[in-house]
Amino acid sequence: MKWALVGASTIAGQWMVDAIRASGDEIVAVVSGSAERAQAFAAQHHIAHALTTEAQLDGLGVQAVYISNTNDKHEASVVRAAAAAQHVLCEKPLAVSLEAAHRMVQACAQAGVVMVTNHHLRHNAAHRAMREQLSKQALGRVSAVRLSHSVYLPQHLQGWRLSDKGAGGGVVLDIAVHNADSLAFLLGEYPTHVCAMTSNTGMAKGMEDTAMSLWQYASGITAFTHQGFNTPFAQTHLQIHGDKGSLHGAGILTQAPGGSLELSTDSGTHDLPLDNDNLYQRVVRNMHAAIRGEPHANADGAAGLRALAVAQAVLKSAASQQTEAVDYP
Repeated sequence: MKWALVGASTIAGQWMVDAIRASGDEIVAVVSGSAERAQAFAAQHHIAHALTTEAQLDGLGVQAVYISNTNDKHEASVVRAAAAAQHVLCEKPLAVSLEAAHRMVQACAQAGVVMVTNHHLRHNAAHRAMREQLSKQALGRVSAVRLSHSVYLPQHLQGWRLSDKGAGGGVVLDIAVHNADSLAFLLGEYPTHVCAMTSNTGMAKGMEDTAMSLWQYASGITAFTHQGFNTPFAQTHLQIHGDKGSLHGAGILTQAPGGSLELSTDSGTHDLPLDNDNLYQRVVRNMHAAIRGEPHANADGAAGLRALAVAQAVLKSAASQQTEAVDYP
């Protein structure tokens, strides 16, 4: 399959180029609003065409696009790709508004192309092992989740994410969508209500760089989530607690494979074995399965839309200082 990269982004260069090629696919073009950036990216990654507009993709035989330009540009890129009958792998959050994300999902559905939201964390080995334990009811009745996804935003990424709200900046849109999707993958449901507080500790300009919130689920589960850009020494972790056992994953909310997972029951605490599969390669392999009409584990466009709805509710709750219902389109 022939791919184009829309956005000469860090994540495209560090992760997606290798993931796409590992599946046996070809990258024929990269598009960036900066000709200099497109040319440098193409030269570094041995891509034939360095383009400045997506219209220039016509005639190159592109069958799929990976979209990683800024969040405010996702809608136009996805709608164009759908009109060109190209399958879509789009970065998260899908858009800066639910209305835009909904139009993106509709465009792909109407065009009959596969749309995937790049929620890679559900492909982490610990997430998959947690889901297996939950499917076996190893924890009994689950009542609580504690999720800490607070990191330190690297210097080379401290651009629009900390300064441009219109482009989708702020820690909530950047990280809360990941947490919503991870928990949906594990629990099989999205929260109905959220209660949140955000703060600015000086990293971001005019927006939040820290957020904490409680999420309530219809099943009765309550989840605590922590999102942050400002904790260079923190370790990410995800805990799920039931009346018969608990799961504790550490270092499993990152781009790289790895981390650890413990299961605690009345028989003691045991480390669960984890593989080292590349998360992004699994995304691409699952996208191929979706295109073939086979079962897959990717987050589709609708899942990306629901994760964005949770993040928007977190922001609304922080602003209103009240518990807010999550509005799912």
